[in-house]
Amino acid sequence: MPAAAKNPAKTLAKSSDARLTALFLDMLAAEQGAGANTLDAYRRDLTDFSDYLAHAGADFTSADTETLRGYLADLDVRGFKSTSVARRLSAMRHLYRFLLNERVRTDDPAAILSGPKRGRGLPKVLSIADVDRMLTRAKELTQTDVSPAQRLRALRLYCLLEVLYATGLRVSELVSLPVSAARRDARMIVVRGKGNKERLVPLNDASRQAMADYLAALEVMQPKAKKAAPAKWLFPSSGESGHLTRQHFARDLKELASASGLAPRLVSPHVLRHAFASHLLHNGADLRIVQTLLGHTDISTTQIYTHVVEERLKSLVRDLHPLAEKS
Repeated sequence: MPAAAKNPAKTLAKSSDARLTALFLDMLAAEQGAGANTLDAYRRDLTDFSDYLAHAGADFTSADTETLRGYLADLDVRGFKSTSVARRLSAMRHLYRFLLNERVRTDDPAAILSGPKRGRGLPKVLSIADVDRMLTRAKELTQTDVSPAQRLRALRLYCLLEVLYATGLRVSELVSLPVSAARRDARMIVVRGKGNKERLVPLNDASRQAMADYLAALEVMQPKAKKAAPAKWLFPSSGESGHLTRQHFARDLKELASASGLAPRLVSPHVLRHAFASHLLHNGADLRIVQTLLGHTDISTTQIYTHVVEERLKSLVRDLHPLAEKS
């Protein structure tokens, strides 16, 4: 899509769109408790939409339904997947409902738009054996004869992996855990998730031990000057956020997958979150309990894992029903 020509009318339209986008994002944060990642996604999607409108000689306040259809068609021409197109359409619908409620517009041009048909794919899931291979390899790396800095990094990765598989946290929740989560007597941790909502998540013995070993090594490596000020984050970093980034952990995880004989493309923090949920359900956990542990507001989000429950029910009937052998 060619860049919009620089003229006063288009500059004014872009300025208006930017102002309305800021108001919309403020509403999402204040009224719906949207987190930073959600707000960033909306901002990117609406900026791209605004760029298209500027090229078409329109803006948020003047675009009609046909212009919006043109944008969706442009996304298709640019090779966007149906899931990405559906997300952009969702962003437009939310925006125009907001503009209608705020009386910026008297109509909703996105109301009658239909999105691309898409099936809901099943999440990629690692087997229990695959996760065990990664945990085993990660622990082996903590026991090799390496420099203190390299050992600390290995202990951090092993700790991240143990905690993620034990709790099913979102990666953003995991990397931003406070250091208080590693209290020696902690059997549960308080996690602040989407919408700033808190939930209790249990820890197992392996994850608690991994945190203790990692923190012991971290305290040795920290300069004495920093020991006076108590650490805030469990996984501190010198970056802007003050803690390890999602991207850094994802890269380390893919390196570990490769070292464990697994295809790196099949492994990510989110895939391990799926593994946590699927393995619990496979072993008989209640879907509502898994919903609570994952921090899903709506049970329909958790129901993507019902294929696991269905397979387990089939297995139970096959193995336990008195007439199974005769069928």
